Amino acid sequence: MSTPTTTRPTGLTAAEVAERVAAGKVNTQPDKSGRSVADIVRANVFTPINGILGVLFAIVAYTGSFINGLFGLLIIANSGIGIIQEVRAKRTLDRLSIIGQAQPVVRRDGQAVAIPPNEVVLDDLIEMAPGDQIVVDGETVESQALDVDESLLTGEADAVDKAVGDEIMSGSFVVSGSGSYRATKVGADAYAAKLAAEASKFTLVNSELRSGINKILGVITVILIPAGALTIYNQLVISRQELNDALLGMVAALVPMVPEGLVLMTSIAFAVGVVRLGQRQCLVNELPAIEGLARVNVVCTDKTGTLTEMGMRLSEVRVVNDDFSQEEVTRALAAIAAADPHPNASIEAIKEAYPEAPDWHSSAILPFSSANKFSGVSLSDDAGADHGNWLIGAPDVLLDPESDTAKLASDLGATGLRILMIGATDVPVDTAPTGSANVPGTMTEVGLIVLEQRVRPDAKDTLEYFGSQDVHVKVISGDNARSVGAVAESLGLGTADTAVDARKLATDPEELADQVEEGVTFGRVRPDQKRAMVEALQSRGHTVAMTGDGVNDVLALKDADIGVAMGSGSSAARSVAQIVLLDNKFATLPFVVGEGRRVIGNIERVSNLFLTKTVYAVLLAIAVGIAGLVAHFADMAPISYPFQPIHVTISAWFTIGVPAFILSLAPNNERAKTGFVRRVLTQAVPNGLIVGSLTFLCYLWVNPGTRAPSMMGAETEFNAPQMQAATATLAAMITMAWWVLVVVARPMTWWKAILVGVSVVAYGIIFTWSWTQELFKLDSGNGQMMLKAAVCAAVGLVLIEVSSRILKARLERRAAAEQAALHEHSQKHDPEHASVRA
Repeated sequence: MSTPTTTRPTGLTAAEVAERVAAGKVNTQPDKSGRSVADIVRANVFTPINGILGVLFAIVAYTGSFINGLFGLLIIANSGIGIIQEVRAKRTLDRLSIIGQAQPVVRRDGQAVAIPPNEVVLDDLIEMAPGDQIVVDGETVESQALDVDESLLTGEADAVDKAVGDEIMSGSFVVSGSGSYRATKVGADAYAAKLAAEASKFTLVNSELRSGINKILGVITVILIPAGALTIYNQLVISRQELNDALLGMVAALVPMVPEGLVLMTSIAFAVGVVRLGQRQCLVNELPAIEGLARVNVVCTDKTGTLTEMGMRLSEVRVVNDDFSQEEVTRALAAIAAADPHPNASIEAIKEAYPEAPDWHSSAILPFSSANKFSGVSLSDDAGADHGNWLIGAPDVLLDPESDTAKLASDLGATGLRILMIGATDVPVDTAPTGSANVPGTMTEVGLIVLEQRVRPDAKDTLEYFGSQDVHVKVISGDNARSVGAVAESLGLGTADTAVDARKLATDPEELADQVEEGVTFGRVRPDQKRAMVEALQSRGHTVAMTGDGVNDVLALKDADIGVAMGSGSSAARSVAQIVLLDNKFATLPFVVGEGRRVIGNIERVSNLFLTKTVYAVLLAIAVGIAGLVAHFADMAPISYPFQPIHVTISAWFTIGVPAFILSLAPNNERAKTGFVRRVLTQAVPNGLIVGSLTFLCYLWVNPGTRAPSMMGAETEFNAPQMQAATATLAAMITMAWWVLVVVARPMTWWKAILVGVSVVAYGIIFTWSWTQELFKLDSGNGQMMLKAAVCAAVGLVLIEVSSRILKARLERRAAAEQAALHEHSQKHDPEHASVRA
């Protein structure tokens, strides 16, 4: 054990700090959101989608028919909206990061003051206390039983004892003891700079949604090349169109294949989600955490600071040893609380109850550790008189479980009270323990300290929400098991009698997984056990969220699928968590889950629209290309692509674009499920095949068999029958695409009915108003062709409806089977929760 130093360094002077600031020897922090505005602009402008659309727009611009390049506005929309939302989210993250960042305490001119990390300078003397995050690299100057956890750097869970002169690495955190260190590396030289760059990064990676969309885009990019080559060959060689006309036909075929708005809608949904959570004082360190928490089915939560408020109140001190008077114990407790430079919640409660302490000081200190579950202080006065060697800790650790005092502590703890034991030893507390006992010397029990814990008023509603959503909640705490069980029982979760003492948990992974699945509340859990319990649940296929606030929660927070830290907790816990609840409200979690479900459900919903369009666009381009080849070799009338680029642009306005934007931001409480790509393609491919096939057949039916019109604009005379055929075919395609929108929007509500109704009105105006017909190169004057188009559209509507009903029934059967399996699993491993949910 390290020995305390006898002198107290005063740290840098104000002049020395100013000198180092002028020399640039400051702990300059990276951009708190991980991206500058320039990075955001580049990331949103130079995207694969924009690259494809940019090339196609350049082709249209080459022909001079800029009206057909209207789809180029999507490049501006893709970039502009994404930039605006990300900059807003960046500002929110920056502001919240300032609130939630670690505040190191530096000693300057002999005074201790908390400053932001970016104001630390080289050679600053930084104080350390339990739970403090080490923000820069340095060398230990003072050490009082100082233990530092370097697991974030080395993966080694055991704390490292730090003596004077030992190296201190940023990214580690103090487990126990106290001291100070001198900064030797700041800014980019310190490992903390790399941690900070990753901690609050605005990122869309490592997400099933994003990875699924990227896979789909990769396939589409491959399809574009042969489809474009076939179309240009058909237009230029077989149909013998002019180069500009052929190029426009190719662009018209390729543009609808690109799900240009899908990436945009995903970015908007995520960005709006992070801004909404920011308004709730919820800091999202990693954006996919919004999606990840929505997929969680087990929440492991700490008790103190999460289900209960951080503060405690001393209820009573019950002396159980006649050799000690109540006054003697009270005076000792007051001195212990006054001498503690970094009191925890329990010591704070004692200090609040006994504010007037005797003029004693600590002659020896044994810091609290999660492994031992107790701390110690040896007291003396200036005259050298000894006032006892005192231990304070967990009764079930310090006492024989069969003793009367241990039974009394257990009975009191079972009522939800927090119980500590105070004992006395015959040697100074910094004496190394001997024998099988882990305490210094021989301990004599003195009394019980009874503390009242205040349950958070919103905790019960939060737990009931998770129960209703089939999310299992496990309470994992380092406190007495019966006390933890009593608090959980008051919230409708388990009982004090069924609480599991973690000291009796198995070490075998399989057996441990069974115990953790079956149990609800766990007490006396060590930090390494919390991590093992998270891993055990993950080994059974669970997606695990871990909430906590203390140093002892860090390992589990780091290994959980989603780590959620309280803003008032240790800086170490905040640094490894993906989500930080800066207002310390456990009740914010349901809102985060709801936000994640809104993002996932809505993106899946609108993905059906975009990918249905992609499927029918690919099918139509290939079908027209093959038909053109067949007509050419059969010496039949040429068949060229029926639409101009402006046609495919307006076809998506009110069947996909506007509706998708609104639907992507709508409320959605559907439970998140894996298999995004499979589910979306299961619905989009059949609908796309129906729309593409009926559109192609409609075009063959109404095709006048004449050469396709020039697409260059008013300077060239259009072939009226061909333009009428294109208009009729477009009307059929839009009608079927509109019905896909109706199916996707279900269940219908008043605002969704208005949404699909606006689509009908908008297209009615576009197809009948002379000005819009001229602007968008339409001619709906051929009643016979329009009637044929209506017949094709009606057939398509029926097929889409039948297909959707069959798919819906199949998906419902699969969901019912999954729910039955889940219920069976719940009954087997957690019958109490299953009955509550039922």
